[in-house]
Amino acid sequence: MKLLLVTCIEEYESAVKEILKHSGVKSFSYQTVKGYSNGTDTNAWFVAGEVATESLLFTVFIDDACKSNLFDAFNKFNSSQVAHSKIHIACIDVNQSI
Repeated sequence: MKLLLVTCIEEYESAVKEILKHSGVKSFSYQTVKGYSNGTDTNAWFVAGEVATESLLFTVFIDDACKSNLFDAFNKFNSSQVAHSKIHIACIDVNQSI
């Protein structure tokens, strides 16, 4: 089992939900978050500055089989965007859960 963390701007909410639904994900949760960056990382997940970026954080537990489909779908979405903002993903192994 894996834990997938997905962040995106609020404008991408429906796109993320569609990707999750069509990639074998059975359930997920999400919440609004305020993202900050100190501006020193060019690959930062959030825009640098004093003002928070209104964003979403999706929490998704997935089977190993879903991982490559999800990464492919999110990469395809990101490469088709004109806007600088991208969907960001981190995948973490879950060794044990109750």
